[in-house]
Amino acid sequence: MTKIINLRQARKQHHRDAKRAAGDANAAKFGEAKPARDARQAEADRAARALDAHRRDDPPADD
Repeated sequence: MTKIINLRQARKQHHRDAKRAAGDANAAKFGEAKPARDARQAEADRAARALDAHRRDDPPADD
C-alpha cells in the first residue's frame, strides 16, 4: 500500500528545503571572515607569482 501525501505540505517542505540550500550556499560564499578571506587571497596571489616566476620563455618562432 502506498503512503498518502498531503500535496500542500509537500510543496511547502520543498520550498523550505530550497531556501535552506540557497542559504547554505550563500553562507559558504559570503560567510568567511575578512582576515581569513584576505589570507586565502594572499596565498593564491603568492602561488600565482611563484608559478609565473618558474615559467619558461618560449624561443621566438622562425616565420
